[in-house]
Amino acid sequence: MLVALTNLKKGERIEHDGDVYTLVDDVDAKHKFFIHDMKAGDAVYMYGVLVGKLQFDVPRGGRMTTDNTKHATGAYDYRGVKLEWQAPDVSKFAGRTFNGYHRSDGRVGTANYWLFVPMVFCENRNMDVIREALHNELGYAVSGKYKSFTKALVAAYKKGQNLDDVQIDGLSLDPTQHRLFKHVDGIKFLNHQGGCGGTRQDAETLGRVLAAYADNPNVGGVTVLSLGCQNLQLRDFLKYLKERNPGFDKPMYIFEQQKSQSEEQLVSDAIRKTFSGLVELNKLERKPAPLSELCIGVKCGGSDGFSGISANPAVGYCADLVVALGGKILLAEFPELCGAEQELIDRTVDEATARKFMRLMKSYGEMAEMVGSGFHMNPSPGNIKDGLITDAIKSTGAAKKGGTSPVADVLDYTERVSKPGLSLVCTPGNDVEADHGQNSLGGYTDSLYHRTGNTHR
Repeated sequence: MLVALTNLKKGERIEHDGDVYTLVDDVDAKHKFFIHDMKAGDAVYMYGVLVGKLQFDVPRGGRMTTDNTKHATGAYDYRGVKLEWQAPDVSKFAGRTFNGYHRSDGRVGTANYWLFVPMVFCENRNMDVIREALHNELGYAVSGKYKSFTKALVAAYKKGQNLDDVQIDGLSLDPTQHRLFKHVDGIKFLNHQGGCGGTRQDAETLGRVLAAYADNPNVGGVTVLSLGCQNLQLRDFLKYLKERNPGFDKPMYIFEQQKSQSEEQLVSDAIRKTFSGLVELNKLERKPAPLSELCIGVKCGGSDGFSGISANPAVGYCADLVVALGGKILLAEFPELCGAEQELIDRTVDEATARKFMRLMKSYGEMAEMVGSGFHMNPSPGNIKDGLITDAIKSTGAAKKGGTSPVADVLDYTERVSKPGLSLVCTPGNDVEADHGQNSLGGYTDSLYHRTGNTHR
């Protein structure tokens, strides 16, 4: 098959590698057309692996569609392949550094955040009140120009002026311009809807995720809000944190509402103590760190028919560079590795790693089928509109972000990354849940995504 780089019309003649193809359908950019007559049952291959099967005959020059091509993947197993990886030349990066925040355990963050963590959703309102107070007064609010715009609209309305004459141009504000603490990159609030009312297993998973965030090298201090009676008890959170990092020594302030005299006291005490912590955290400055300290997450962020043949291989090359330099790469979203399993298994460093990957993939697929779904249902309407007809096509292109290096480790949700090199991370395809999974492993740079022009941070 060939991929259309621009919109093509039925009847157009396309020349490629000495052959001429006459299109029998309109073929939109990013979509594919067949270069041979295809019969029902024929296998469709991309990137050297099975990605679909024909449902009925399609002539040469016909467009691949969700009607004529259905998701299909090949069987996979451990074959004992010994990968001989040719690492890219990184000699030009010798001695290069990045400026990061050095933590006491030796890890280096690329940012310096203060973190607010609620043990239960009941504390979300207090979190919102504190966020508004701190963000506005300390210069972290991102809505400054929109507040100014709204203020200008109010003034125009009161004067009876035309609202269309009020322009937002010129009202933009550098968010770092008015920050009180120049070495604190932000104050982050992990509002959530868990911690009580669900299963104890859900509470434990949430507790381990929150503990992992607190331990992330991008975090310099933590404020914890607890109601008191919830499933996720403070003692559980602290236990998970100690299991993860016995030497955890960041400043951490804990407030429990049912032990406070009032909500006002809880909120004011939390703000006062956090402010004092920010004063100390602001004394930490960026210092040079070797590139081997980089830990980068790669995952989906909106993909199309070009992702796997252009942008994702470019991200994968960056991943190979980081691995060759001694850094860590975290490739997430197991639903988007469906079809690429055998290649990844053949790249694992040992049988135990391969077996763990196979077990997690199979159990994930089985759980999806238990609720009437499956990996084959992963592509979104936007994916399909832009040329990703089957999940295997999407997945095999997505796997290109992991580069070509050996798979050093396979990690389940909330496990901590410890080995340099490429790790496969078992997360859902949902961006937010996958981001949480990568951050809870200890990934501490901005994630890189399918590059389609979409912006995800």
